[in-house]
Amino acid sequence: MDYFYCPPENISGNSITIDGDEFSHLTHVMRKKTGDEIRVVDGKGTAYDVRLNEIKKKTASGVILKSYKNHNEPEIAVTLGVGILKNPSKFDFLVEKISELGVKEIVPLHTGRTIPSHAKVDRWQKLALAAMKQSCRSYLPRVREMVSLYDFLSEKCIYDIKLIAHEQEEGASQIQKILTDEARSVVVLIGPEGGFSDDEIDRCLAAGYKQIYFGRRRLRTETAAIVAAAMLIVPSV
Repeated sequence: MDYFYCPPENISGNSITIDGDEFSHLTHVMRKKTGDEIRVVDGKGTAYDVRLNEIKKKTASGVILKSYKNHNEPEIAVTLGVGILKNPSKFDFLVEKISELGVKEIVPLHTGRTIPSHAKVDRWQKLALAAMKQSCRSYLPRVREMVSLYDFLSEKCIYDIKLIAHEQEEGASQIQKILTDEARSVVVLIGPEGGFSDDEIDRCLAAGYKQIYFGRRRLRTETAAIVAAAMLIVPSV
């Protein structure tokens, strides 16, 4: 069944209205017609089986046949804070893949070794939306505005487990040895090209983060982010 996105404000009772870019995709690309059944997700964890009952010039409406809570979502909420990369296409790839895996929040980080000075948040949010539909998820990952690592550490966010990736084995552990069955929220920090500085590592450890590593082979940022997401999410799906 084809997936389409509809924000919660366009859902009322047993009716649903699709407009904007999703309407164009529905009618001009997928060529859906009145009477067709589709699956609609609200980006907040609920999916709906919908039968289209009216298609106008700029909107399509349908009746909800069935709903599914927490549809195809992992039990654990994962936030990934990642140093943005010099090559924009690599961060595009990163956002797409970790969104498919089930990450709930993506935080572009500005660190001491970050080269770009701006973030393409609108583009990344669109990529996350497409990845949500492609992977049959129901929760739309949130891509935040870029924030400095130290400002992120000062935020009053509560996570069950806080992790920072480091290429050195000394003082670090593997994710599997830290993750507990009771954990429902995890944040993982991944450095940019060149990794985190020693001061950044120390500040994170002082803020309660635990070091993790992915083996003796040095991974690129985008690879490390995908590996971290897979290790945390796939076992809970």
